[in-house]
Amino acid sequence: MRTLKLLFTTVVAGILFTSCSVIIDEFNDPYYADLEDVVTAYDLWYIDYNQTTGIGDVPFLSKAFTISFINGKLYANNNLVGIGTTGNGYGILVGYYDTFNGSLEIDHDLDGYFNFEVVQLSADRLKLVDNYNNVSYYLEGYQKYSFDFDQIFYDNIEYFLQEYDVWEKTNVSTTGNLNEFDNENYLAFTPENITTFYSSQDNIGTNIDEVYWDYVGGYSVANVQGYDNLKILTLDYDSMGNEEFELTVINDEKISLYHISSGTTYEFTGVGYIQYLKSSSTKETVSNVGRKRTKVTRETKIRRNLK
Repeated sequence: MRTLKLLFTTVVAGILFTSCSVIIDEFNDPYYADLEDVVTAYDLWYIDYNQTTGIGDVPFLSKAFTISFINGKLYANNNLVGIGTTGNGYGILVGYYDTFNGSLEIDHDLDGYFNFEVVQLSADRLKLVDNYNNVSYYLEGYQKYSFDFDQIFYDNIEYFLQEYDVWEKTNVSTTGNLNEFDNENYLAFTPENITTFYSSQDNIGTNIDEVYWDYVGGYSVANVQGYDNLKILTLDYDSMGNEEFELTVINDEKISLYHISSGTTYEFTGVGYIQYLKSSSTKETVSNVGRKRTKVTRETKIRRNLK
């Protein structure tokens, strides 16, 4: 029978012969802990993905920002769009969980059944061990009122750019010098290969399914020292050089790009929101219009390459 292991740095755990609880010997003052109490102690469990160990993968954990355990139901914040408001901050319902046998059993709506050994590293830190898939995830507990949704948003801004099928230019400032980027009316950002972007000079108002992409290249997002809500977006146009912008987020569907070399400010609006259900590590997705996302590819969508 598998049991929950509650481990602290200076604590030795003794196992009871019960299905759901263990005894913790903290400074010779034993007490009982229940797995259900442990996983529901915090509203949100932030997945510290950079600490993940092992060679395996649990797709729904690898692609979620937070998970929550509420009365047998598993919730996840998979998207940055709407984070903090979707599902009252908990995100969307993605499956169900059970702690009956002292191990954490999860039945994910898309990924199926998983069994985890739970190790409590501290009062607000857990380790989920999937021995079958040979991978461990580290979770940090937060109450909703103290969780910094804005920080998560800006720390992962490159994922926000990928959460719309297309970004359409909707405004250009009256100030700034003429430059080549004035001709670019559509952008798209995808996670394929290295971080990849597409740009198009199609007329504004083109149906997003009809947009043809004039260029494909790599992009990067960098921090600006001293600013939490400002990023530097670099679009690599190869022989034409890089285009650098100060990137700020206006709201969940609109961004501002200040073109550093020309002084022009562009606003782009996201079209075709993609709800990441994250059924695999390749980000299988379903958009808000109920269709499976068609990934932009060089072979089928690029009309002319400016390299």
